[in-house]
Amino acid sequence: MACLHCFLGFLLLAARLPLDAARRFHDVLSNERTSDYTREHSQLTGWSSDENEWNEKLYPVWRKEDPRWKNSWKGGHVQAILTSDSPALVGSTITFVVDLVFPRCQNEDVSGNIVYEKNCRNETDPSPDLYVYNWTEEGGWGNDHSQHHHHMFPDGKPFPHHPGWRRCSFVYVFHTLGQYLQKLGRGSARVSINTANVTLGPQLMEVIVYRRHHHVYVPIAKVKDVYVVTDHVPVFVTMYQKNDRNLSDETFLRDLPIMFSVLIHDPSHFLNESAINYKWNFGDNTGLFVSNNPTLNHTYVLNGTFSLNLTVQAAVPGPCPSPQPPEPTSPLSSPGDRLPELRATPEETCHINRYGYFKATITIVDGILEVNIIQMTDVVTPVPQPDKLLMDFVVTCQGIIPTEVCTIVSDPTCRISYNTVCDPVDVDTDDTCLLTVRRAFSGSGTYCMNLTLSDNTSLALTSTLVSVSARDPASPSRMANGALVSVGCLAVFVTVITLFVYKKHKEYKLVGNSTGIVLKGQGLNALLNHAKAIFCLGNQERDPLLKHQPGTV
Repeated sequence: MACLHCFLGFLLLAARLPLDAARRFHDVLSNERTSDYTREHSQLTGWSSDENEWNEKLYPVWRKEDPRWKNSWKGGHVQAILTSDSPALVGSTITFVVDLVFPRCQNEDVSGNIVYEKNCRNETDPSPDLYVYNWTEEGGWGNDHSQHHHHMFPDGKPFPHHPGWRRCSFVYVFHTLGQYLQKLGRGSARVSINTANVTLGPQLMEVIVYRRHHHVYVPIAKVKDVYVVTDHVPVFVTMYQKNDRNLSDETFLRDLPIMFSVLIHDPSHFLNESAINYKWNFGDNTGLFVSNNPTLNHTYVLNGTFSLNLTVQAAVPGPCPSPQPPEPTSPLSSPGDRLPELRATPEETCHINRYGYFKATITIVDGILEVNIIQMTDVVTPVPQPDKLLMDFVVTCQGIIPTEVCTIVSDPTCRISYNTVCDPVDVDTDDTCLLTVRRAFSGSGTYCMNLTLSDNTSLALTSTLVSVSARDPASPSRMANGALVSVGCLAVFVTVITLFVYKKHKEYKLVGNSTGIVLKGQGLNALLNHAKAIFCLGNQERDPLLKHQPGTV
């Protein structure tokens, strides 16, 4: 009897061996998770539990240190880049994209084959072959689907036979929240998830990619990335002020409006039907400003440091919760004791309020508020120099005294820059901002000229078209024949001045914030917007009577 028991036990153990040895999706895709992790999350639409078995014969599993990875791809290694539009507001849709980066000189053609680029030299001589992988001519992809049992995913589900499926030579397996999704694709794959049932906080998305190899598949890349689901509206704020020299240091000028623009990160357009309100507190005792416009201007009239607070409220429409049934009443209760019954009509809509927050500390200082060219005069020299005609420009400004003056002289179309000159400004003892800027022109004609006054925190610009005439040495110094003409909003001129400012002041960068992100623009794009806004405000030039004889710069 004891032997019989041992024999039966051996049979039971043998019967369990295949089940225990079967590899499951969570074994392949996420070794640091346990099976209990699956049960902590709600079911994602179209996804399957990672408790399902993985077909290791068709899709071999290689560990990170496996030497076979070195030969998984001809001519090098394939890199998978995983991106998403995280963070995502709960209830919205988040999208993930995997792009395959092939080794140098390799590309995917229209048929899905991997080919060598023409005239591309790698570390070795160009390959005499046209194809890295010619899957079109590879056998086993005929029209008789029943004869090809390898046309299936790791869990045994058949490939979808959509138009063009034969040109898809890669299998992508996405894994998150204890669930997986399989996809047949080419050099890029995209999946989207509705986050209504996703746990708030950071989550991990993992992807493994296989390529075709006759009747089996070979792993070529693994990648993972963290994404975030939040119940706070993701809010970004841009801050812009005319004449602000550094758009990224959160230092602005007194007595000039600052334009605050709110950007809500909503790539799936989840909030399109939501009513959104913006509540501003600028920290300068001016009160609370409530608006439904994402852009607002505010002017600080005092110097100092101020705390900016923004609250965004979005009323998200959605179905109303089911009404609760009325509580049972006892026979002794009277009609006045009964609770009202909740009723919901099919067209009834409820709202859930979602909030987003942004905070920043702003420093307000004095700066150069405005610059004007009020007079232009020929300078007659004793010895005529046709290739060096001098002119004086009388310049005034409002605000503090500048420390530097710069000019750019260009052709009449403002496309070709002739010369750039910068000079320090010798500060007078009085507070009057009045100076004469002397510049040389290469000959008679019409020129486009811009002028900037700057100090450590501000930079003010103005521009004119200058008409320079040939000089008669016998005539006295006179007013120039050319008139001051406002260039206004010439786009080509904006490009010239912006390039100059960009070269001279490279402080523009993205600034992070612990409670939000302040986007100040990057490089040339930010400066283009800066210059356009300045020059599109209209004609800022004035022609007051000259009351003082300025010095010459």
